[in-house]
Amino acid sequence: MKILRLLLLTVCVALFLSGCNKPDKKFTLAITNARIWTGNPAQPWAQALLVSGDTLYKIGSTEELAGQIDEALQVVDAGGRLVVPGFIDSHTHTIMGGHRLSSVQLKIVSTRNEFITAIANYARTLKPGEWILGGDWDHQHWGGELPTHEWIDSVTKNNPLWLERSEGHSGLANQLALSQAGIVKSTPNIEGGMIVRDKSGTPTGILKDNAMVFIFKAIPDLSEAQKQLAIEGAMTYYLREGVTSVHHMIEPHERNLGGVATDYAAFKKMHDEGKLKVRFYIAEPFTDWEIVAARIKKEGTGDKWLKTGALKGYVDGAIGSHSALFYEDYTDKPGFKGSQVNKDEDLYNLVKSGDRAGLHICIHAIGDLAINKALRVFEAVGKENGTIDPRFRIEHTQHLASADISFMKKLDVIASMQPYHAIDDGIWCEQAIGPDRIKTTYAIGSLMKEGVHVAFGSDWFVAPPSPLKGMFAAVTRRTLDGKNPGGWVPDQKIGLEEALRNYTWEGAYASFDEKIKGTLEPGKLADMVILEKNIFEIDPKDLFDAKVDATIVGGTIVYDRGRQWNK
Repeated sequence: MKILRLLLLTVCVALFLSGCNKPDKKFTLAITNARIWTGNPAQPWAQALLVSGDTLYKIGSTEELAGQIDEALQVVDAGGRLVVPGFIDSHTHTIMGGHRLSSVQLKIVSTRNEFITAIANYARTLKPGEWILGGDWDHQHWGGELPTHEWIDSVTKNNPLWLERSEGHSGLANQLALSQAGIVKSTPNIEGGMIVRDKSGTPTGILKDNAMVFIFKAIPDLSEAQKQLAIEGAMTYYLREGVTSVHHMIEPHERNLGGVATDYAAFKKMHDEGKLKVRFYIAEPFTDWEIVAARIKKEGTGDKWLKTGALKGYVDGAIGSHSALFYEDYTDKPGFKGSQVNKDEDLYNLVKSGDRAGLHICIHAIGDLAINKALRVFEAVGKENGTIDPRFRIEHTQHLASADISFMKKLDVIASMQPYHAIDDGIWCEQAIGPDRIKTTYAIGSLMKEGVHVAFGSDWFVAPPSPLKGMFAAVTRRTLDGKNPGGWVPDQKIGLEEALRNYTWEGAYASFDEKIKGTLEPGKLADMVILEKNIFEIDPKDLFDAKVDATIVGGTIVYDRGRQWNK
């Protein structure tokens, strides 16, 4: 009997020391006292939820979950705040954006002198020979005069410079960069691009679309360490804005800040080391479809943190650089309709090959003719390949011909759009294409009324990766210059709930992930955002300055704006 008592005592001590005298917690996180917009039409609103691991276990009223809240390791009292599914940004350039966070900032400069001064100040921080990259300038901010290398050669004598315009389809090189790239007066234009020249035929430093390849080949590639630092910086930015998933668009090989081998490898290394805090869907150049298909055959498409299998191609350029392709001439540039990056035959063959290999095709098209060309390629490839549910995407879908709105619905093509561009480009866009074409410019309202799937994104580095600012743009269409308080092309406004859905469920649908994210439902990933204010109750114009209080990825709080959550 003494031996039995001793054994029992030993077991009790061991249980106590191991903490087994306390019941194991069943849930990793509980959120209570919240106003939860679930995005699920069957249960649109809730007050509380429970998370098990990285997955939402249960959602409902406070009363329904009251008996289980205490079983959670971490309990967050939301204080009545609005909780929504994690935002999905369906179009970004993560490494470029992250790298530019530490580069010269030109997005808000509004005069020639400010432009030159900012570059001069940044150049003084560099060692001789280091490239000056980044920029995001917009010549419309100072009246529309394009800069030339002569503006900045005297302040960048020791550093080659390549600064892209805000939309990324043109840029400025200084004379040192032009020399290193081998661009001289006799250098011919490249198909699908333009070397802008002065009256004597001498390059001004401005290169557009495919002509930028000359410079890209001269720019040294970022190191793996630099790329990972860029991704780290980008993820911090994303999480601050409530973005939990991103569709990353890799640029072609020649853009040495990107490329299929280098970008994907950087993400994969961070994934394998457990360093990803945001979920990534990677779209690689459609010219590399064989490389991507072979890798997927060997390794698979990935997992809930890093997924591949998408391809991105181009039809045209961008409206800001007059390289978006239109049926009719630009209003402010008679005789010029834009330019085509890939020939019709090449576009068709690449889309057909990628689709036949089971890859997801996303095509950049901005002008009305470019969008129609993309749609006709999708129609032809769809008939030939007979692919079930290809979910073809048009990236940007900015300036449609009205007939192509129903055409998109007929083909069930996804419009991957960036609403912030409308309130930025809307400052000057009408002078470029006239009053008639703008009626279906950024035609979000018309597309949604037609039943087209619309997924929202930012196109960062071009625009901030802020879904709340994007919602402001989609709901109000108030241009950034304050001159359209009632909205620029107001017929194309949409409602807040529609905009919120475009940043959540539609983003998940656009990457074939709607079964695991995009709404707050049991069994889906516990990715969500707690907002400072209930955006359904504030004046829509206040959306621009709305704040994220916390971002939760897989049931873990990865961004906290300083609230004293019950932890």
